[in-house]
Amino acid sequence: MLKTEKKLMPPALPLIKLIGPSFILLGLGLGSGEVILWPYLSSNWGLGIVWGAFLGILFQFFINMEIERYALVFGESVFVGFGRKWKYVPYWLIISTLIGFVWPGIIASSAFLFAFVFGGNQTIIAITFLLMIGIVLSVGKYIYNTVERFSKIIIIIGIPFVFLLTLYFAKLSDWGALFLGAIGKGNDYWFFPQAIPLASFFAAIAFSGAGGNLNLAQSSYIREKGYGMGHFATKLKGLLEGGHQVVDLNGYEFEPSKENVSRFGAWWRAVNIEHFFVFFVMGLLAMFLLLLLSYVTTFGIAGNETGINFVINEARIIGQKTLPLIGSLFALLMASMLFLTQFTVLDANSRIMSENYAILKSHRNEKVHLSKIYYWFLWMQIIFGIIILASGFSEPLTLLVLSALINAVCMFVHIGLVYKLNQAELPAILRLSKIRKIVIGIAFVFFGIFSATSFYKMIINIFVK
Repeated sequence: MLKTEKKLMPPALPLIKLIGPSFILLGLGLGSGEVILWPYLSSNWGLGIVWGAFLGILFQFFINMEIERYALVFGESVFVGFGRKWKYVPYWLIISTLIGFVWPGIIASSAFLFAFVFGGNQTIIAITFLLMIGIVLSVGKYIYNTVERFSKIIIIIGIPFVFLLTLYFAKLSDWGALFLGAIGKGNDYWFFPQAIPLASFFAAIAFSGAGGNLNLAQSSYIREKGYGMGHFATKLKGLLEGGHQVVDLNGYEFEPSKENVSRFGAWWRAVNIEHFFVFFVMGLLAMFLLLLLSYVTTFGIAGNETGINFVINEARIIGQKTLPLIGSLFALLMASMLFLTQFTVLDANSRIMSENYAILKSHRNEKVHLSKIYYWFLWMQIIFGIIILASGFSEPLTLLVLSALINAVCMFVHIGLVYKLNQAELPAILRLSKIRKIVIGIAFVFFGIFSATSFYKMIINIFVK
C-alpha cells in the first residue's frame, strides 16, 4: 500500500537535468528493430514498409507516457500498482518477461558481426559478451547510472556516424522513396509487398522502440531518476554496494491541490518534451537512416534474405565504395548497438522480475534484499542464454522474430493493464486526455489483432508441416 504520509509534489527540474531514462529506452530498441528487423525488411522489400516503423514508435511514445504518468504521480513503478490491484499479475510479468527475452538473438547478432570484423567463434564471443554484461552490471555503484551512461555513449556516437554514411550513399530520389514509404507507397505496391513474411513485419513493429514488458521498466527508471514523486525514492545499488539493501518500493500520494496539480503539469510537459525528442525523434531518425542505408547499399543483392547476412553485405559495400576501414567500423558499430541493447535488456528484465518477486513477497509480509534478487535474476538470464547458445540454437533472426511475437502479446496485455490502473487510481484531473485515450485504444486493438493473427499463422504452419 502507498505510504500514508502525504508529501508535496516537488517542483519540476530543468529539462537538461531530465535527460536520461529515454536514452535507456531508446537503447532497448536499437539492436532489435532499428539495427536488424527494419533494415532486413528494406534490404529485401524496399522502402514501402517504412510506415510500419513510424506507426510502431508512435504507438510506443504514447504507451510509454502513460507508464510515466503513473510513476510521476506516485513515485513508484507500475508493477507496484499492478500488484496492489491484481495479485496474480506479478506472476504473469515474471514469467512473460523471462519467456519473451530469454532467447539470446540480440547478443548472437552482435557476436556474428564482431566475428565478421575480428574473426573468432560466434558462440564463444556471444557467451563472453553475456558474461561481460553481467560483470559490468554487478560492479557499478548505482545500476541506473551505469546503464544510462553506457546508453548515451553508444547512441551519441552511433547516430551521427550512420547519418554521415547515409548522406554519402543516398541520392535525392532515395530520400523521396523513403518519405513515400512513410505513407505506404512502395515499388508497385501499397503498404504490404508481395511475399513479405508478416511475422517479421509485425515483429519489427513490436520492436520499434523497446517492446514487450520492457516499456514498463520506464516507470522504474524515472523513479530512480527522481522524476515527480520519485524524488523520494531510493536508488537501487550495485551488488558490491547494496547486497543487503532493502528498498521500499511503495510510493507517496499528494493532495490534488492547485499547487500540486500545477507542479505535476510542469513535470508532465517536461517529460513529454524529453521523451518526444530523445525517444521518438532520435528513435525515428535512427530507424529511417538505417532503413535507407540498408536499402541504398544492399537492395536486390542475393543472400539478404538469409539471417542477418544483409548487414555483412552492407558493411562490405560500404567498405568497397569508401574505405575498407569504414566498412569494418560500420559492422563494429552495429555490433556495439546490439551489445548495448542486450545490456539494457538484461538490466530492464532483471528490474521487472525482481520488483515483481518483491511484490509477491510483500503480500506475505516478507522483506527481500532487492539488490540480491536483481542479481539472481540477472545471472539466471545469462546462464539460460549461455545454455541456448551452447546448444547450437543461435540463428539471430529466428530468435529475434520469436522474441518479438511473444512480446507483442505482452504489449497487448500491459497496454490494457496500464490504462485500467491509471483510470482507477489517478485523480480525475491527472488522467489521460481524450486524444490519448483514442491512440491507446487503437494500439490496444492493433496489438491484439497482431498477436492473434501471428499465433494463428504459427499454429497453422505447424500443423500443415
